[in-house]
Amino acid sequence: MENTEGFEDVGRSRGTDFFGIADQLTGEERDYLLRTRAFVDNEVLPAINGYWERAEIPWPLVESMSKLGIVGEGIVGYGCPPMSPMATGLIHMELSRGDGSLGTLLGVHAGLGMQSIAMLGSEEQRQRWLPAMARLDRLSAFALTESRHGSDSVALETSARREGDEWVLTGEKKWIGLGMLADVVVVWARDVADGQVKGFLVEKGTPGYEARRIDGKGSLRAVWQAQITLSDVRIPAENHLPGATSFKAAARVLAGTRNTVAWAALGHATAAYEVAITYCSRRRQFGKPLVSFQIVQDRLVKMLAEVCSMQLYCLRLARLIEEGRLTDTIAALAKMNNTRKARQVIAEARDLLGGNGILLDFHVMRHMADIEAIHTYEGTETMQTLIVGRDITGIGAFA
Repeated sequence: MENTEGFEDVGRSRGTDFFGIADQLTGEERDYLLRTRAFVDNEVLPAINGYWERAEIPWPLVESMSKLGIVGEGIVGYGCPPMSPMATGLIHMELSRGDGSLGTLLGVHAGLGMQSIAMLGSEEQRQRWLPAMARLDRLSAFALTESRHGSDSVALETSARREGDEWVLTGEKKWIGLGMLADVVVVWARDVADGQVKGFLVEKGTPGYEARRIDGKGSLRAVWQAQITLSDVRIPAENHLPGATSFKAAARVLAGTRNTVAWAALGHATAAYEVAITYCSRRRQFGKPLVSFQIVQDRLVKMLAEVCSMQLYCLRLARLIEEGRLTDTIAALAKMNNTRKARQVIAEARDLLGGNGILLDFHVMRHMADIEAIHTYEGTETMQTLIVGRDITGIGAFA
């Protein structure tokens, strides 16, 4: 291995704004960006590698994050900080530039859990849960995926039956982020009476709810996913989300998170590019810096071009959300494009760092591992491609 001396700040933000995206930001959006960036540079990057290597949730960082006023995903009211779609995306980008596990924690809690309650819940449910969630005093999870139903999530087998003033939930879920830690879990189950997929709030400590941490992960190691068993879990009838009466409700929530996944992928790619150009500027071989070699400059420029293209995708996503014109197909295309491009940029960075590229000290290997999960969750590249393919051809290539 090569010596790491002199590269301690290699992961810090250098800037990639060739197309003047910052000129498009309001003062408030710029504040969210700089506030999150400072947190990442000053608190996340110096500490995260140890948590990731030990597969521990970085609770001190989560506590610091709770004080930043960045949790709310654009939800209006209920103690959530006011933020535009652009601000929401910038927060996800910067957190993921620091660490994919923290970005995923926010995506699960705010993007899936909180948004489910905000979009589909009753006023009483919103008042009860959202203010505490915005402070991170309470955590949420989103239980849709099952062992036998990943991409084919609409075919889920977890059942719900109404018995008097209660719902009884039975089944299993897998890959549920924060599933063993959350104070409330949004569980999606099929109503045996009408066959429709519906959403329910299962509170921590409810009898019959068991969650086991999935160990052995090589990606997103500093956040935990769970295998969940629901054994005749009884919840009050009022714990049904009144707006969640079919799978279309779950799809509405997921469409929004695909947008933030595209932003998160941009954050991972930005981190890898910044590490690569910083490292190559300082690393000397054959008597001169690596950046003085033509092939290195060629690769860095092509990496930057991909990062900039991802930025423009994200800029347009934010504007479409503001205009109420973001569709499932556009979100799918952005998620597919950005996660795929991020994988390419990160692989180039790892290669440019030589042997040091596999050391956690240089941050790239962590991003290389984490992008694999991000490339898969919220819909694989294959499924996003087929969603867009159906739209442009008029023919569905999957059931």
